[in-house]
Amino acid sequence: MTVTAARSGRLTDLPVLLVAVVWGSSYLAAKGVTTEQTVLAVLVLRFAVVLPVLIAAGRRRLRGLNAVQLRGAGLLGLILAGIFLLETYGVVHTSATNAGLIISLTMVFTPLAESRVRGTRLPGAFMAAAGLSVLGVALLTQGAGFSAPTGGDLLMLGAAVVRTVHVLAMSRMESVRGADALSLTTVQLGGAVVVFAALVALPGTGASPWAAAAGFGAGDWLGLIHLSAFCTLFAFFVQMWAVRRTSPSRVSLLLGTEPVWAAAVGIAVGGDRPGWLGLLGAVLVLAGTAWGRSVADRDRGAANATEMAVTGTGAEATGAGARPADQVADGDGASSARVSGGDGGAPARP
Repeated sequence: MTVTAARSGRLTDLPVLLVAVVWGSSYLAAKGVTTEQTVLAVLVLRFAVVLPVLIAAGRRRLRGLNAVQLRGAGLLGLILAGIFLLETYGVVHTSATNAGLIISLTMVFTPLAESRVRGTRLPGAFMAAAGLSVLGVALLTQGAGFSAPTGGDLLMLGAAVVRTVHVLAMSRMESVRGADALSLTTVQLGGAVVVFAALVALPGTGASPWAAAAGFGAGDWLGLIHLSAFCTLFAFFVQMWAVRRTSPSRVSLLLGTEPVWAAAVGIAVGGDRPGWLGLLGAVLVLAGTAWGRSVADRDRGAANATEMAVTGTGAEATGAGARPADQVADGDGASSARVSGGDGGAPARP
């Protein structure tokens, strides 16, 4: 590798790593701007700000989606709405540190679900890594002593499960294959906003977006802008830019550091004090998800190599190269589950 190529790689890595930092900080930002009575209002405001920008950026490609692709993207949008609802209500009722680490279990759940659907077996090393992650979450939720997990912890666990469903749906739905990433993301987020707007219009579901906005102080507006501009728009366009200049695996590796930043921000800035059990749990979650992810990626790569050797197909057979298969739009996303760190969600956090 030449010096110029190495420098170019570092320049590409830096914005992607910044996305991971931004995503890690999103849990604390969401916790700061949201209360139990304003969850739906904040979600409407957050994505109502984002959607016009996405529509303006991709209006020509949006018109290229056919009816089948629109229906598929709309269905994924419903799943995405469920993810955001679970995540946002969850982060209100637990610590930012717990939220960021528990949601990272998606990186373990997704290969488990994939193996189940495909009828294949995962290596023993992956199962050990998954067990380590689960043990870590159990310790993380105990804080300074053993107690039942909070409702927020359970909601974040549910969000990790639904994210896994989203990843599998994205990878297996024929209707969205080949759809433009920006257009697919826009439709999914649009569908999610429709769900949030319909729910907030129901009696007893909390403050309206207008009432919530009227009560915002300067810090609340900064938090909302952070979630909209940086955790969504900035993250989306950086991923779109980065996957054209480096490999999906490299982007995935960098974005996979998100739980580290979530824990760091929660403890250093948010004042979370997980206790020694919680700290041990955090270390186990980070180690387990990183280990499990590396094993799953290695196993997937070996399986793909074997399949290509047997069938005689390769990048040329796709007509567009092997990489686009790994770059199907997330819907919490611009890139595929592999590129976005395995969570399959939109370029946004809770």
